[in-house]
Amino acid sequence: MGNLNRQIPDVKELVSLMRFKMPSLDRRAARLSSAADIWDLRKIAKRRTPTSAFDYVDGAAGREITASRAREVFDSVELLPRILHGTAHSDLSTTIAGGESALPFGIAPTGFTRFMQSEGEIGGSKAAAKAGIPFSLSTMGTRSIEEVAQAAPEGRKWFQLYLWKDREKSKALVERAAAAGYDTLLVTVDTPVAGQRLRDTRNGMKIPPELTLKTVLDASYRPEWWFNFLTTDSLKFASLSDTSADLPTIINSMFDSSLDFEDLKWIRKLWKGKLFVKGVLTTEDAAKSKAAGADGLVVSNHGGRQLDRAPIAFEALQEVRAEVGDDMEIIMDSGIMSGADIVASLCAGADFVLIGRAYLYGLMAGGEQGVSRAIELLAKEIEVNMQLMGAATIKDLTPDLIRRRK
Repeated sequence: MGNLNRQIPDVKELVSLMRFKMPSLDRRAARLSSAADIWDLRKIAKRRTPTSAFDYVDGAAGREITASRAREVFDSVELLPRILHGTAHSDLSTTIAGGESALPFGIAPTGFTRFMQSEGEIGGSKAAAKAGIPFSLSTMGTRSIEEVAQAAPEGRKWFQLYLWKDREKSKALVERAAAAGYDTLLVTVDTPVAGQRLRDTRNGMKIPPELTLKTVLDASYRPEWWFNFLTTDSLKFASLSDTSADLPTIINSMFDSSLDFEDLKWIRKLWKGKLFVKGVLTTEDAAKSKAAGADGLVVSNHGGRQLDRAPIAFEALQEVRAEVGDDMEIIMDSGIMSGADIVASLCAGADFVLIGRAYLYGLMAGGEQGVSRAIELLAKEIEVNMQLMGAATIKDLTPDLIRRRK
């Protein structure tokens, strides 16, 4: 301290450093702008969303071993930098399922979306359309095929199908999706029965939700969620019945656990657009899906929400890629929480990635604006990682740019 030559501060210099911002009247925008990554959006979402709704998104099956292992695997992947590579700009655009996407990821199909935030699928589809990426609507969505199509007519839309026991209803859904302009069908095959999602059981979650003293008290200090819930139309699965029941009961009573590859061939005949099989984790199932006429695969363990202790999607990805070759498109799904996760997946052999929880955290944090913020954060992370890795295009993300830390 004795070596410092002190002086009286220069007032003019001090004034020039002062940059006081006026408080914003748009509290949602201010809240979202403070989020630096998806984990920050998750924190905001948890504060603003009732426990049962937040846990429906955040939780997984059983002891949630698969979900936690997926995070460990992603965190163990090293992205290898390339120096002096002359990459001044990275192009994040790509093609998937016969169409263009401005970014190498799209929004995954999620059920009961308006329970998390009242804008639900409409907010998600509009944000996706603005970003130039696909939006996937679930069979268990809370807005209909036609409502989502009308909300974002310029956006690219995919439809996710659970096969019902009533085949005529399944056929009707497929026909409605085609008529409404959905260009890709995702057939989910990893849900013959509902996984044991213990958080939902403990929270007594039912669809539509039942108002109990516990749920009212939990929602009382989330006034925006409560106000939206009371002042918008009733919450239900747009493609299902109006019956109030817990999620496993709905799935087990309506969906077909006897689904086999002959049924997949039947769907292939019905659907003229691109068809992806969602829920593939083994080379055997990948080969059978390809033989049944699938155009592509979604390597996914349902975010750890079905079979706990199932293989980790990222680890299964390379085996599946080796089995089907380079000509078949593969989408990676499950556990994505950052642009680095997306880059790692693309390097490992995926052509495209779907985000589920990451999108829903944004939705819960701020509706359509929150989804746009989630997309923005992921896109920026991808761009920075690609530039540091010397990758000018998505095709430059190859297996030699990653390695697993031992």
